[in-house]
Amino acid sequence: MKAKLILILAASMLLASCQDFLNIRTEATMPSTGMDYTKTENIFLPVSAAYASMRLGEGETLNYISVLEIVSDDADKGSAPDDAPAVKELDEFTFGPENEHVGYVWSIFYNIVSAANYAVESMDEFQKAITSEDGLRQVEECRAEARLIRAYAYFNLVRIFGSVPLIDKSMDSQQLASMSVTPVADLYNFIYEDLDAGISTLPESYVDMPGRYTKYTAMALKAKVALYKKDWNEAAKQADAIIASGRFALMPNFKDAFSVEHENGSESLMEIQSSDMGQTSGAMPICYYGFIQGPRNNPEPFQGWGFKVPSQKLVDFFDGRGDAIRKATTLLERGTTTKEGDTVSENCPNKYYNGKVYVPSRYNTRSNNAYALDHNMRIIRYADVLLMFAEALAQGASVTITSGYTADMALNEVRNRAGLAASTATLENIYDERRAELALEENRFFDLVRWGKAAEVLGPLGFTAGKNELFPIPSTQRQLNPNLPQTTGYTY
Repeated sequence: MKAKLILILAASMLLASCQDFLNIRTEATMPSTGMDYTKTENIFLPVSAAYASMRLGEGETLNYISVLEIVSDDADKGSAPDDAPAVKELDEFTFGPENEHVGYVWSIFYNIVSAANYAVESMDEFQKAITSEDGLRQVEECRAEARLIRAYAYFNLVRIFGSVPLIDKSMDSQQLASMSVTPVADLYNFIYEDLDAGISTLPESYVDMPGRYTKYTAMALKAKVALYKKDWNEAAKQADAIIASGRFALMPNFKDAFSVEHENGSESLMEIQSSDMGQTSGAMPICYYGFIQGPRNNPEPFQGWGFKVPSQKLVDFFDGRGDAIRKATTLLERGTTTKEGDTVSENCPNKYYNGKVYVPSRYNTRSNNAYALDHNMRIIRYADVLLMFAEALAQGASVTITSGYTADMALNEVRNRAGLAASTATLENIYDERRAELALEENRFFDLVRWGKAAEVLGPLGFTAGKNELFPIPSTQRQLNPNLPQTTGYTY
């Protein structure tokens, strides 16, 4: 766990010294802070604030998992049957533009955009005030780091909503209210440009601050974005370069890929940091992603809200392919006890909970609401990179391969870790492997949409083709800005 604390500490220092610009009031606006731009020790602070904007509180987590995963066939709402009716709307595809969770997800990612824009503009000020070569190098790296975070936010916005306003600088409320949406193709080009800056500028690692995003983070995110663009050559190129670097490897034990002990480890390309700092109370740079998914009605400290539970369809999928290793990690079953000695009570309302966010009780030290506050959100793992590489090649990518890997090799490296026999990298096999490997990691719904399989798979759950591929522009945003057109299929 110590490996991630250095980055967390930097964020917490910023919380103490620059609290104002973490309370982002209007999307993409920049408050005044009194920052001393002549001091090199301040350069990272605005970027640290951008990182801090990515961590999710209780309500933010529920919004995030509802829109990005509960809509998939791998997850159900969970919790108590009568709890969170707006989440149930998402689970059953009865939601509309007024759904509160859809509205909050829009705000979550635009708040990240705002923090990243502020960091980029701060680098312009540092560049004017700093003269040392090392200081200017830090400025350029931090600018690229902020642009990478902005690219992550826009990638989520475009795959959730489609065409959205492109805000890349500070604006007042009147300017924001007059913004129109940017075509999807232009948004993807903008994301590419931000990620290219990271690939060309960021270092390969940060020895003193593990968990910061590097050039390989930018490459992995660009490979994923390229899949959505059907830019198979770019996806293969970036994934191949990551493989060829030799810097990453699958954890021998699948469960370790999600453990507190192995955060920011050999399989990590991109994580969102969380820590209770070993404290039992007080302000902490924590993320509630794990807590919200913890077993409901279980005794503390192994307890949470119980949302985003594995569906029976996912359980049957694991059983049907003999995928016992990944099933054992992905599922926490009611009435069972973990190897670490934590029991999921028979009194819990759901049969299964998400085992990928499981954190043993010995880590849950806070005096109340303690569960999984040390759990980092895994955004991109090396297994995902291997599967992106295999998919791009299977789709016909024709770039020069420097890693020596084939699509079969990449696919079977993932399967071998799961204890499964070798297979051939057909598209259907790769699709199934992505489902098994990345279950409950906020990929499944968007994979089905980009594969053109959403109507077939999700239709029985309420999905409507030509409508539910995208989410509606929130009613609250259209009230603020009448220039925002409603997404096709939604009536208001």
